[in-house]
Amino acid sequence: MVIDLSGIDALRGIKALPDGGVEIGAITTLTTIANDPVIKEKFKLLTDAAGLVASPQIRNQGTLGGNVSQDTRCWYYRSGWTCYRAGGNICYADTPTALNREHAIFDANRCVAVNPSDTAPALVALDAQMVVRNTSGERVIPAEQFFIGPSIDITRMTILQPGDLLVAIRVPGTWAGAKFYFEKVRDRQVWDFPLVNVASAVKVSGGNIQQARIVVNGVAAHPMRLANVEAQVAGKAQNEETATMAGELAVAGAQPLAHNAYKIPLMRNLVRRALRAEATS
Repeated sequence: MVIDLSGIDALRGIKALPDGGVEIGAITTLTTIANDPVIKEKFKLLTDAAGLVASPQIRNQGTLGGNVSQDTRCWYYRSGWTCYRAGGNICYADTPTALNREHAIFDANRCVAVNPSDTAPALVALDAQMVVRNTSGERVIPAEQFFIGPSIDITRMTILQPGDLLVAIRVPGTWAGAKFYFEKVRDRQVWDFPLVNVASAVKVSGGNIQQARIVVNGVAAHPMRLANVEAQVAGKAQNEETATMAGELAVAGAQPLAHNAYKIPLMRNLVRRALRAEATS
């Protein structure tokens, strides 16, 4: 059955948190988030990501909770093919004749589908928390743990189980005012999912990177936080040399399929641009 949640006002809206962060109701529209002056001032990363989802018409109706909870876009799976994710015993996208230019280059485990969300990497970069309720009560999950890959459960993209409801997303004040960068590369400039996107939050002092969070999506079944890159750039100058090093490190270990090797240089360059001083000022 389909249950309409749009009449539950408690799931809608944006409110301030004591730590300087914000709590966003799960059915708050993407347009509302993209235009909110408080989020735009403190967490521009999220307004930029929300503003690039699909088309204006979809953003007027689409919600933050829906954008982070959507299923994979793999056309074999969505067309009803009985792949691993649908309970079968094959990944049709990982065969010699497959159409797989939009699929994973990291963390494939039988299934090579990717997470299609634009707001998900921004929320992981901002260290957001997902508030989930069911009949047993409420639990709060870090955004980085909310999204899962096929090695954990090949049938789901998130930790949500039957009976669970994502009710809110909390963005703490930790990264308020940091240098942010979001870029989405897609085939068409409207109404399209990302081929690859990148979200970064960087704290800089005296020209040096003090702390960074860098997350890429469209390359794995979950938004991929580049913790190794974050550790390597900490303490280094925010310059072209550091950015180039970060880009190379980001794509180490990539395993492209027959038709998506282009994602490696694309991801490399997006990470490089995300860490350039002029791009994040």
